[in-house]
Amino acid sequence: MISKPKGTEDIIFNKAKQIKYVEKVIDEVMEKYNYNYIDTPIFESTELFHRSVGDASDIVTKETYDFTDRGGREMTLRPEGTAGVVRSYIENKMYGMASQPIKLYYNGPMFRYERPQAGRDRQFSQFGVEVLGSDDAMVDAEVISLAYNIYKTIGLSNIVVNINSLGDTESRDNYRKLIVDYFTPHIDDLCDDCKRRLNSNPLRILDCKVDADSEIMKNAPSILDSLNKESRQHFDKVCEYLDILQVPYSINSSIVRGLDYYDHTVFEFVDKSMEGNSNVLGGGGRYNNLVKELGGEDIPAVGFASGISRVLLALEAEEVSLDINEDIDLFLLYVNEVEKNYAIYLTQELRMNGFIVETEYLNRSLKAQFRQADRLNSKFVSVLNSEDLDNNEIKVKNTKTKEEDVINLDALIYYLEEKSNDEVMDDIYNLDNE
Repeated sequence: MISKPKGTEDIIFNKAKQIKYVEKVIDEVMEKYNYNYIDTPIFESTELFHRSVGDASDIVTKETYDFTDRGGREMTLRPEGTAGVVRSYIENKMYGMASQPIKLYYNGPMFRYERPQAGRDRQFSQFGVEVLGSDDAMVDAEVISLAYNIYKTIGLSNIVVNINSLGDTESRDNYRKLIVDYFTPHIDDLCDDCKRRLNSNPLRILDCKVDADSEIMKNAPSILDSLNKESRQHFDKVCEYLDILQVPYSINSSIVRGLDYYDHTVFEFVDKSMEGNSNVLGGGGRYNNLVKELGGEDIPAVGFASGISRVLLALEAEEVSLDINEDIDLFLLYVNEVEKNYAIYLTQELRMNGFIVETEYLNRSLKAQFRQADRLNSKFVSVLNSEDLDNNEIKVKNTKTKEEDVINLDALIYYLEEKSNDEVMDDIYNLDNE
């Protein structure tokens, strides 16, 4: 038997429904914020990710899926979404469009070769946004608020934002020197990754999960003390706008994010109901230099990304039940070939009018068909009868109340609509009186 690759999964049945529900919420919230959907290629030139993510980043050094295509070109399965969006922004000359800034969102598979664990697969679905063309702190706050409201709309109630600033190039360079000077005497007390990062990417030491609780880490200098005036003003404005938007946040100077292109605002979304490193649902930040580094104009930008698997884990941790419809509206049963033919016709007709309808596909007995209707949680069942059909009638039974009505076939759609509306009103009444 051929099995799925390690670090991947078949998303089926209930989990698939959960993901589609989450994706629907994402689309609806993005529409309200006036973000346009973008779909970039799953694989891009390897150079794109090496230049954007950073040669010294863990993603490039350890995790990318690289391959040479039949034309001898070096390609990489996308490990994150920002680089492809920025490449598309430059290539399609979006900077020249009349309506600015450009607000985009994506949702699709990403690939990283890492040790599989809860909420961290080698192929994973990630959604995110990118806003290109504004350096206003209000945009930083909007992006954070948008992500927070997606989590909130899905049903999560224990989310907090950890926020920090890496400052501009001047602030970050000064802090990098400070960090190297601080950690160098303690190099032997750090993990192997931190030893490697000291010279290649020293800010990433602050993001270490192995040494996070050590006194060395706790006493490390804060980057907030190294911000110049302009960087400090930008960060203070972001916090001010988040207060206006009523987004709960906590300033955490150890937040640096794992990608080299970030500057100024960086942030992570944490679900306090979860334990360990998997409690980070997503994050992002500002990247004012990336568009220029990839060959475009000097365009400021900000964005975030979130893993959908992490969102599902958070829903489980918070014991949130999604409002997923597990029922069907009507199951049509039949016995003979004439009734089967009409079942085929009527099933199609009702589906095209917005109803969820099923019928029998295995030519089972009526008793077995009733059991199938029960398994599918059908709200109504109807046993097609040749005599009734000749009279242009159909018997419809409510599986909950056991009441049965004889309906003119021409009125069936209106009958089902009316009964469905009655059920909705009953559900609302019951909720109000719980």
